Amino acid sequence: MNPVKTALKTIQPVLERLILVIDRAFSGYVQPRRARGKLILQPYVGWGTPQYVELTGRVLLPRTVAPARKADRRLQNAQNILRRLFSREVAGVKVRGTMDGVTVDNVSDSDGYFTLIFSPTSPLGGGWHQVSLNIEGREVSATARVQVVAQARFGVISDLDDTVIQSDVTSITRMLSTVLTGNARTRLPFPGVGALYRALTRDGEARNPIFYVSSSPWNLFDLLWQFLDYRRIPLGPMFLRNWGMDLLGGHGGYKHGVIERIFQRFPDLPFVLVGDSGEKDPEIYAEVVQRHPNRVLAVYIRDVTEATRDEGVMKLREEVRRAGVDLVLAADSLNAASHAMAMGLITADEYRSVLTSVARTYET
Repeated sequence: MNPVKTALKTIQPVLERLILVIDRAFSGYVQPRRARGKLILQPYVGWGTPQYVELTGRVLLPRTVAPARKADRRLQNAQNILRRLFSREVAGVKVRGTMDGVTVDNVSDSDGYFTLIFSPTSPLGGGWHQVSLNIEGREVSATARVQVVAQARFGVISDLDDTVIQSDVTSITRMLSTVLTGNARTRLPFPGVGALYRALTRDGEARNPIFYVSSSPWNLFDLLWQFLDYRRIPLGPMFLRNWGMDLLGGHGGYKHGVIERIFQRFPDLPFVLVGDSGEKDPEIYAEVVQRHPNRVLAVYIRDVTEATRDEGVMKLREEVRRAGVDLVLAADSLNAASHAMAMGLITADEYRSVLTSVARTYET
């Protein structure tokens, strides 16, 4: 093993303990002072079943981030990203939420996060619901959205970076430039992704739920949500990561954990898994197929890497195929849509919508 890597591995536990001690000391000093200031609630997207709903959010000090515009300068976008990343979280704040007549509360932790668990007195209907939030003793309120899955043919679990939104994660330099200087209006989706996801979820009918699992930090939640909404890509709960030491952990273990939670919450629901070849999505999804026979309908991997990486993905495709599942390595959304139509996951008209969307993008 490389001597530098060996040394880093040896001192990592010491560094983590040191950072933890410093963080606790800093929090012990600053948190009581923050709690006395003006606060805001940042709810994320709740999710669950008719009998059980989970909603996570955060208590923060206010920040000034103007609504995104296409004409915003790159420097302004970078400043807004930094404001998001260096959020000031507030611990020890009691947050109360009410949904369908049921009220629960929770106290924000050291990173400002709170989680509310609802067990409705009568089963909720499928679709979108709202949760009213407030802070005890303060004139602070917010409204959160909750996706309840009651009846669906299947669900979709999708990555975001370089799967839905172009991020260039295979190049650190290009990725930093794209992420730091773009906004919700200027960041670009991949051709046809909106039409494909609308076809898979069938928005407006008996909706199939979609869940987004990404290694992006929670600090970018509002930007990602605005991006999806602006580009007419179906909305759904996001599972992001805590900004800080958590981001140093392995991508695979984190994503595995989230997918396991989703599978356990909906034990009778099969899923379509969508990712890209830039990180470890093919390996993660192949293992999910092996762990959960008959739970995965198809795996769609967007090809964003060189030929050497494609060879490894093709080997995984054979492993997945032996388990009875197709892994489609696709340069764009059209190949995935073609396979989905052949499987009966989308209709011929929906396939044509994806075709039209992809063609329109390349024409411009």
